[in-house]
Amino acid sequence: MNRVAASATGSIQKPDRKTVEKNRRIHMKQLCYQLTSLIPPHHFNLSRELLTQQDQLDQATDYIKQLKERIDELKVKKEVLALTSENCSSSRPTSESFTMPIVELRELGSSNIEVLVVSSLENNFRLCNVISVLQEEGADVVSTNMSRVGNRVFHTVHAQAKFSRIGVDTSRILQRLQELICLAYLC
Repeated sequence: MNRVAASATGSIQKPDRKTVEKNRRIHMKQLCYQLTSLIPPHHFNLSRELLTQQDQLDQATDYIKQLKERIDELKVKKEVLALTSENCSSSRPTSESFTMPIVELRELGSSNIEVLVVSSLENNFRLCNVISVLQEEGADVVSTNMSRVGNRVFHTVHAQAKFSRIGVDTSRILQRLQELICLAYLC
C-alpha cells in the first residue's frame, strides 16, 4: 500500500538501470565524437565514418602520443637555440661564428612532409632551391612560411606527394637538401 501511496503523491522515482545505462552510452558516444572531431582528417588511415569507435579512439591516442613527442622535441630545440643565441650575442659576430643552415624533414602521415630550414640573417638560404628539390622528388608545395627570430630566419615548407599511393622518398629529399647546403656554403 505504501508504494501506491508514494506514486500517487507524485514523489520522484529513481530511474531504472536500463535508462541509466542508455544515458551513459549516449554520453560516452558524444564524448568520443568530440575527441575524434579534434583530430585532423589527414591523420586517419581511412575515413572516420569507416572506422569503428575503438579504431577512432586508437587513432586519437596515437595522435596525442605524436603531439607529445613533437612537444618534447621542440622543447629540446628551443633550449639549444636559446643557448646558441646566448653564445652568439655574447661574442661579436665574426666569420668564425658563422653556422651553416640547418635542415630538418618530418613526415606528417603517409603523403605529407614538412621541411624546416634555419639559417642566419646574413647568409639567408634560398627557399626556391628547396622547392625545386621537393618538386623534382615528386612533391607539391602546399604552403610556405617564413619567420625571423633575432639573427635567425626560419623557413617552413609543407608539401604533399603528387601521387599519394607512391609517396615520396624523404631520406632522398633530406640527402639532396643537405648536399645543396654543402654546395652553397662550402664552395
